[in-house]
Amino acid sequence: MRITGISTHVVGTPWRNLTYVQVHTDEGITGVGETRMLGHTDALLGYLREAAANHITGSDPFAIEDLVKRMKYGDYGRAGEIVMSGIAVVEMACWDIKGKALGVPVWQLLGGKVHDRIKAYANGWYTTERTPEAYHKAATKVVERGYRALKIDPFGTGHFELDHAATIYSISLIEAVRDAIGPDAELLVEMHGRFSPATAIRVAKELEPFKPSWLEEPVPPENLKALSKVAAHTDLPIATGERIHDRYEFRELFELQAADIIQPDLGHIGGIGETRKLAATAETHYVLIAPHNVGGSVLTAASLQLAFSTPNFKILEHFNDFADSEIKRVVKGAPQVVDGYFDLSDAPGLGVELDTDAAAEFPQQQARFDLWAEGWERRQPKAAQ
Repeated sequence: MRITGISTHVVGTPWRNLTYVQVHTDEGITGVGETRMLGHTDALLGYLREAAANHITGSDPFAIEDLVKRMKYGDYGRAGEIVMSGIAVVEMACWDIKGKALGVPVWQLLGGKVHDRIKAYANGWYTTERTPEAYHKAATKVVERGYRALKIDPFGTGHFELDHAATIYSISLIEAVRDAIGPDAELLVEMHGRFSPATAIRVAKELEPFKPSWLEEPVPPENLKALSKVAAHTDLPIATGERIHDRYEFRELFELQAADIIQPDLGHIGGIGETRKLAATAETHYVLIAPHNVGGSVLTAASLQLAFSTPNFKILEHFNDFADSEIKRVVKGAPQVVDGYFDLSDAPGLGVELDTDAAAEFPQQQARFDLWAEGWERRQPKAAQ
């Protein structure tokens, strides 16, 4: 079997463009992969055009390791977010092809299942007024839908510092959410790399009564020693990793013992195989994995293949029941959250198919997502202005 070419399809919303890649073969089997770029979609498409000619077309889709190696190192320049995302979508599609050809789900090819279901946490649910009353109402709807975990960034446009008034208001939002979801549901607090270590440590102390299951990306991602400082001064678990695009760059994170949960994005770190290797390394450091997953249903399906076969897997993020829920119809067989969990699927490959006709109904947009703009949490065009 050989790859005959690729086709790309961009599904657009005002705040995110989802890039789907179909990998076609001479035996008629087609695989699909997905990633979500922030402001770099056209760059990704340009890279994929060159990679198709230089590396992908003519390759054996079963020889995934060889194809990843050539795409990553064959152009000599150091691979960053765009190249690693390009590798990821093609790599996912090759796993899809392999599973379909052999008639087994990808999790079976990764060593078999160790979980029968995977806990989901909701994100994108707080696209409402930024008030305790509105957040309480929205969070109540999340748990009524069956979710047992949700995540929120309550900090507005906070950057490095957060004054006393802004801190008290942000904490009031967390208090409202915890009241809405009760004591047993998991509350995950996102900081989006906003703060200095001193601010993050101070805010973490204020959050302790509400028992968040983790504190995510409390400081910007470039300085891991700053993250280590936060970890040393709070008892709350630290989660990070969505903006690390090469598994080798996690080495320092592990050495510093700066995180309890890592959050690689399969769509940015080279795909399923690269993330599985990273998860195994994390396991040797007693670190859990909870992938960043802000994409659509193909990326969710790929993340679940990893999840079902990974012993130290914790939980999977899910946007698509709340933000842009209509885009789920571009994927046939889209994974569904039932009573707070994704159930094991035995469908071959990734278990999903891209509906290109439905995808064409959501053309690419000039999507922007600016976390420093007032109203960003509503994920509407005006939030990026």
